[in-house]
Amino acid sequence: MKEKVISGHKNGIAMMILTIALYVLAFFTVLAGGIIMDEGQEFSTILFIAAILYLAFGWILFLGLKVLKPGEALVLTLFGKYVGTLKGDGFFFVNPFCTAFNPAADTKLGQSGDISDGKKSGLSGIVVSGGQIGTTGELKAGPSKKISLKVMTLSNSKQKVNDILGNPVEIAVAVMWKVTDTAKAVFTVDNYKEYLSLQCDSAVRNVVKLYPYDITENVDTTGDGQADDGSLRGSTEVVAGKIREEIQSKVEGAGIEIVDARITYLAYAPEIAAAMLQRQQASAVVDARKLIVDGAVGMVEMALERLNEKEIVQLDEERKAAMVSNLLVVLCGNHDAQPIVNSGSLY
Repeated sequence: MKEKVISGHKNGIAMMILTIALYVLAFFTVLAGGIIMDEGQEFSTILFIAAILYLAFGWILFLGLKVLKPGEALVLTLFGKYVGTLKGDGFFFVNPFCTAFNPAADTKLGQSGDISDGKKSGLSGIVVSGGQIGTTGELKAGPSKKISLKVMTLSNSKQKVNDILGNPVEIAVAVMWKVTDTAKAVFTVDNYKEYLSLQCDSAVRNVVKLYPYDITENVDTTGDGQADDGSLRGSTEVVAGKIREEIQSKVEGAGIEIVDARITYLAYAPEIAAAMLQRQQASAVVDARKLIVDGAVGMVEMALERLNEKEIVQLDEERKAAMVSNLLVVLCGNHDAQPIVNSGSLY
């Protein structure tokens, strides 16, 4: 279904003034007609009946008055047929028998633009037909049928997904989206907000299972048949981009545009978090030790070269081995060296 934008109906103020003026005229017509007929004089019966009918049913014209703020739209149907969409800010007048249709008006996903007025501290409100009575007793209108065209943020709850290595990972994604085609959003799917939420969950699972949590050797995350360094922790921009593309491909037919997607939470699942932390610590210790040993070997090599250049002392192979051993112990040890003075001979 293609969206049809209704234009040229920004005459709400004129119609409201005309409707009120006709009410005043009908009231005085009925009043004057009653007085004239009581005095036995003739008065137009048709005009008198028309004025009474207008007083009884003229309020229907007020149903055609629609007010829209910037970034809002209203999908209108007439006896079940789609007649068009009102867009843009202003005061409109349309067919009073047209009704606004938005099946997602009652859906609250905890996202921007979906803040419920009924969620207040203290006593909860009492739901009544056509509205809601709050804690102070005021009558609140029911959910608006207007569709927001602004960019909104959907922050789905954390979900547990297995990465490419089978490790359970908890991840949450924030999706920035907006409605671009109101007709598709309302009529193509049953509830476009719930549809978007489900597609977000599905896209996160489909993308996360292609990546390891951390950089892992011999893992292909791009699908080109070659191992790479892609990971959830190190390639968040790439992963978020693929999630956005995955969601967009699913919701484009529903008139929704995905503006951006961002990973807001990423961690190992609690059941393996401790083990993975020990693994990361062990890997860090090994890398640190490797760096220390490389540096110590270079320092020992430099010390032997300097001693030979300066001809400070002549060392045979056995004494060189003892010196190398002592230097490596001092340089690679976890604690400060405790010097031992040897007052005798090495032999």
